[in-house]
Amino acid sequence: MTEQVKTSPIEDFDWDAYEKGDAVGAKTREELTKTYDESLNTVKDKDVIEGTIIALNKREAVVNIGYKSDGIIPMSEFRYNPEIKVGDKVEVFIENQEDKKGQLILSHKKARASRSWERVNAALNNDEVIKGFIKCRTKGGMIVDVFGIEAFLPGSQIDVKPIRDYDVFVGKTMGFKVVKINEEYKNVVVSHKALIEEELEQQKREIIGKLEKGQVLEGTVKNITSYGVFIDLGGVDGLIHITDLSWGRVSHPSEVVELDQKLNVVILDFDDEKKRIALGLKQLNPHPWDALDPNLKVGDRVKGKVVVMADYGAFLEIAPGVEGLIHVSEMSWSQHLRSAQDFMKVGDEIEAVILTLDREDRKTSLGIKQLKNDPWENIETKFPIGSRHTAKVRNFTNFGVFVEIEEGVEGLIHISDLSWTKKIKHPSEFTQIGADIDVEVLAIDKDNRRLSLGHKQLEENPWDVFETIFTVGSVHEGTVVEMLEKGAVVALPYGVEGFATPKHLVKEDGTTAQVDEKLPFKVIEFNKDSKRIILSHSRIFEDATRAEKNAERRKQRQNQGGQRRQEEAAPTMSTATEKTTFGDIEALAALKEKLSGK
Repeated sequence: MTEQVKTSPIEDFDWDAYEKGDAVGAKTREELTKTYDESLNTVKDKDVIEGTIIALNKREAVVNIGYKSDGIIPMSEFRYNPEIKVGDKVEVFIENQEDKKGQLILSHKKARASRSWERVNAALNNDEVIKGFIKCRTKGGMIVDVFGIEAFLPGSQIDVKPIRDYDVFVGKTMGFKVVKINEEYKNVVVSHKALIEEELEQQKREIIGKLEKGQVLEGTVKNITSYGVFIDLGGVDGLIHITDLSWGRVSHPSEVVELDQKLNVVILDFDDEKKRIALGLKQLNPHPWDALDPNLKVGDRVKGKVVVMADYGAFLEIAPGVEGLIHVSEMSWSQHLRSAQDFMKVGDEIEAVILTLDREDRKTSLGIKQLKNDPWENIETKFPIGSRHTAKVRNFTNFGVFVEIEEGVEGLIHISDLSWTKKIKHPSEFTQIGADIDVEVLAIDKDNRRLSLGHKQLEENPWDVFETIFTVGSVHEGTVVEMLEKGAVVALPYGVEGFATPKHLVKEDGTTAQVDEKLPFKVIEFNKDSKRIILSHSRIFEDATRAEKNAERRKQRQNQGGQRRQEEAAPTMSTATEKTTFGDIEALAALKEKLSGK
């Protein structure tokens, strides 16, 4: 049998209100409402307050802010913090105390945004690590949600090693440090690399403290550049220069190593602070020169592969890591220097002769022209003086033409030996590079490997004939072909040229002869040795005028002489007449005497 509890009635119970269906009186209701309101938080729309998560599911979170109803926030607003759980305190923004359904509307995203710049600045000033959600890729990096602000994460600040695939980071929540804020443009730059560097700094100090030259360490290929390979030694980076990758020739480091490859390296050098570490890979293997055939000597023939070409020569690999230079001058006996590419190309397998071999300095020079006989050994018998050949024009100078009769045999045709008749100012007026030209050997200079050649000697000297044609005083028709400061060049018959000074170019009317004008010219000087003919047009009419004057003078002299002779002849004639008369008288007298005597 249960014990009955005795109770006493409420003295001030309002029975009238109870009969009407109102169990609580008006006064009591006011007190209860006041007590209830005082027990709840007073909130206003657009306020930011702190709430507690009391329930979570995949779509939303229920947050208690101490209000008469709880608020609902989409879980998408908590993507930046996947570790959120029931009981966590979060800031919320009061969007609406009651919507049409009487629901309290909250936003965590807007709450973060309203205080985001304060928090971002505080994180920068305090060197604070904050969390952010990587939303998507963008040019040069990623977009990160930090406190509701879209911050920029540069690609170089994602990790300490270069990132090849940015997409794997999208959708991840990571720790960041704020490294830069631009209040004017509302830009925030964050870095994840800074966190990693702090973690590696300690490891780096430990590794650097143990570094020694010659020490062999294991590393991982971190980055490959055109000049070398960066190796991660466990928080410390070192560089293997391209020349220290292999004893052989390396065009690009990717030929030897690949990314993320693990390999052993040797420490070659580092600076005092051990910030720059030089590593080597080839040094772990013996030098190829040490394994070179000890019996190899100068004059021996070797075979190899052309590995590098340059204008000045080619490098021939005669053994792995052992290269020799074939200078372009050792590729042909010709003294006409050409490019090495005219003889060979990269990849060619060729034979060469060892010219020098220095095992201490690990250098050797090679030649391929030595595989052929020197054409100058029997030059006197092969190209004797007076012999005629066809050569190829190789080069011009102001004084002549360099030609090549055959490979290694070159000679010079002096400009004066190109033509008997033409006055040539530059060899390019007569021939062109690459053209064939007939020559005659005039002289041999074996010591300097030069032949003196002539082209005009292939024909007879026409000046022997010209001497009989262009005699001094003879007149020939000529054409002015060029005007010079000191006179004009005149083209004469038979392809010969003469020269007339300005005073000899004056015509009868007082004008001067011009280019392309055809006029008669008189030869006033002929020199066969110097092949010079001096002409004058003026002399023609000057001599005619002079002849006319001379004729007039002679005529005048003749007339004057006749008168004098007449005057002198008169008394003579009288005397003669008288003599004749007296004679006749005497003769008559004698005849008369003879007749009288009979």
